[in-house]
Amino acid sequence: MRPTPRSSSETIRSMPATKTNPPENDHYRLVADAIGYLREHQREQPDLRSLARAMDTSESHLQRVFSSWAGVSPKRFLQIITRQYAVEALRDEASVLDASFHAGLSGPGRLHDLTLSCDAMTPGEIANHGKGIALEYGWGDSPFGPAFVAWSPRGVCQLSFNAVHDPGVLRAFKDDWRGATRIENARAAAALLQQIFANPLKRGKLHLLLRGTNFQVKVWEALMQVAPGKLVSYKQLGALADTGQAHRAVGSAMARNRIAYLIPCHRVIRQGGDWGNYRWGLERKLALHVWEQSA
Repeated sequence: MRPTPRSSSETIRSMPATKTNPPENDHYRLVADAIGYLREHQREQPDLRSLARAMDTSESHLQRVFSSWAGVSPKRFLQIITRQYAVEALRDEASVLDASFHAGLSGPGRLHDLTLSCDAMTPGEIANHGKGIALEYGWGDSPFGPAFVAWSPRGVCQLSFNAVHDPGVLRAFKDDWRGATRIENARAAAALLQQIFANPLKRGKLHLLLRGTNFQVKVWEALMQVAPGKLVSYKQLGALADTGQAHRAVGSAMARNRIAYLIPCHRVIRQGGDWGNYRWGLERKLALHVWEQSA
């Protein structure tokens, strides 16, 4: 079971402020706090004035930053995070999946699929903890706060949203890949993150190196067929993967995903329309969805 996500204020405090932070990171901090407030006060349906007061900023500034970053107004975002929206999105997605298969496509995210390719590690490579594989890694900025990324010549093998030089992340990374050669490369990491979060039509082809069981890899590959801005349930994802496994097994496979955003766990919600949890915070999951939808 994943730990309960921290509140948005805790998430923001974990992001160390630096003098070189780009504007988009500052904007994400404001948006993340606003998302947390809207989620906590969803039943009250706060207006822009109330939200701006809670964020200790002006209505015009909040409206401008939020709309510029998320692509929708705070009011529209509040509508999106309601359960009814999620339920309707799941219902619509079911028809999209059916139509895709009937048309002979691998899934509704065909364009997204064409920008990504995967290479699964062999059982021997996994057992030897990546022995013989050369990895580079580092931290950099993303539209959703600081991120950690690791890669080999075969593709990206890890991507997570974490504070710069988070010792826990680095410790887990070194333990997972203790057989591999590891070199920190901050400059290349920053450039790779910029490419990852670019418009899919502009970022070019990206390769992923997947480390998991055959079942886990099958679920991850199916998840990459879900188009940006779309939502599916665990049950729908299981059907898309054609695994014959219960939705809990699908959820377990998602919990083992080491590549955030590109293997988009944030596009999966519970059958009843509940957004569920997210390893890197529910506010970030909601922000990812709205950001993709507006794009």
